[in-house]
Amino acid sequence: MPDLPTRLRVGFHWRGGPDVAYADITEWWRDPVVLRDLPPALAALFEPAPTVVLGPASRGTLIGALVAAHLGVGLVEVRKNDRVAAHSPFHIGRDLPRQMTLSFRRALVRPHDRVLCVDDWVESGAQALAIRDMVEEIGAEWLGLACVVDDLQDRDDVRRRLDARALLSAEGLVDTEVMTAAEAMLDAEVAPRTDG
Repeated sequence: MPDLPTRLRVGFHWRGGPDVAYADITEWWRDPVVLRDLPPALAALFEPAPTVVLGPASRGTLIGALVAAHLGVGLVEVRKNDRVAAHSPFHIGRDLPRQMTLSFRRALVRPHDRVLCVDDWVESGAQALAIRDMVEEIGAEWLGLACVVDDLQDRDDVRRRLDARALLSAEGLVDTEVMTAAEAMLDAEVAPRTDG
């Protein structure tokens, strides 16, 4: 049976064309082994364990919930462009380029918390840096960013500031020999039964 990194690579696809390309990870959620093995793998990237997990909407919230449940801690969803938060003294937020605001309810992260941010992909690190800034403003301890794919490339300074750790690098997502062999194994696992 393929290991978790192989299953993640097999379930990953670049979609689109020459003008617009995007990472399609939707097959990850169809694979029950990925759903089972991903949370402990991400949690194992950090010691000590967090007291709360933060997950940016949308896939960070999905993966963050799985990791939080595995660890037996709570989850705080980091919302994007929440209109209520923009006018609420009960929320903390940060504005980012491209007219994006990240926010969460201030009371959900406490000064004594050890915070782990979880996301599927880190590219520029801007969202995670904004989340770290909010966590530190509250007085909580930032443990780091656990993500599935690190696409920071030559941004080692950002990787260090975030203490970003990942299961895969973006450069390692396309390995056709591994993909072909692993896809055949996965296809055999999920092939429809014909014995009635």
